[in-house]
Amino acid sequence: MLHLRVIAPADLRDPVLNVLRDEPGVAHVVVHTGAAIDPAGDEITADIAREAANDVVERLKSLDVQHFGAITLEPLDTVLSSAAHHAEDVADGDAADAVIWDELISRTREESRLNATFLMFLCIACLLAAVGVVTDSAVTVVGAMVVGPEFGPLAALAVALVQRKLSLARRAGAALLIGFPLAMIVTAIATLGFEALGWVQLSTVSELTQVDFIFQVGPFSLVVALLAGAAGMLSLVSSKSAALVGVFISVTTVPAAGFAVVAATVGDWAVAGNSVLQLAVNLVGITAAGVLVLAVYRRTRARRAVTGG
Repeated sequence: MLHLRVIAPADLRDPVLNVLRDEPGVAHVVVHTGAAIDPAGDEITADIAREAANDVVERLKSLDVQHFGAITLEPLDTVLSSAAHHAEDVADGDAADAVIWDELISRTREESRLNATFLMFLCIACLLAAVGVVTDSAVTVVGAMVVGPEFGPLAALAVALVQRKLSLARRAGAALLIGFPLAMIVTAIATLGFEALGWVQLSTVSELTQVDFIFQVGPFSLVVALLAGAAGMLSLVSSKSAALVGVFISVTTVPAAGFAVVAATVGDWAVAGNSVLQLAVNLVGITAAGVLVLAVYRRTRARRAVTGG
């Protein structure tokens, strides 16, 4: 269940209530007349079955509630109510398969923001990957995979392509196109410093045995990227965040960037090129899989709307 709060001017009170009354997946409708101060109006709350939330939000938006007031949603972990259980039973569809597009756009927009936190995480992840390469440590490389924040912009790019949100696409593209080069430059400076201090004795990276999978590009590189991208988007849509950890460990995006930097500093340009290719394959594959998953959800919803469930 989700908790809906609507702030709306008094003249929209009845239209908003009509939207909530017409949806069988809604329970616990409460009206606080004149409770809102800024913006002025009524506060209307309700609990909604997740599978009904997208339709309710779309109908509220058609009333321009978001312009004159506000619409907020938050998940409810525990609801003890026969009315709520009935609302979930009669709502069309299944909660795990429900896509709330505004929620997804909001979440991916936040995760794709190019800010100091995003850049620091990406730099740290690339540095960890570089350390994993120079020490031939698969464990350290896996740590870099988990720390890397790049899935957020990739998911946002997929959502932007499906929903045709140009502003979101620009935001996600900026995070990737600025973030990765900057993180690789920082990693290159650090790696050259390690080499100057004598901590790195590598003359080539092609002889590494524990982390050589990073630059070995093949058909399964794309297969893994597609599967990871699909799993990641499914986890976002269904709010099952635990699956994202598996996605982070599966794909070699940040490790490929770190490997490319280390290979370049020792003059192993062939391996550096393969690492960059691995990075590109993973970025494209994850985005393409996210678009495909969202397109399937969108088509399924449209088919249900035509057939009436």
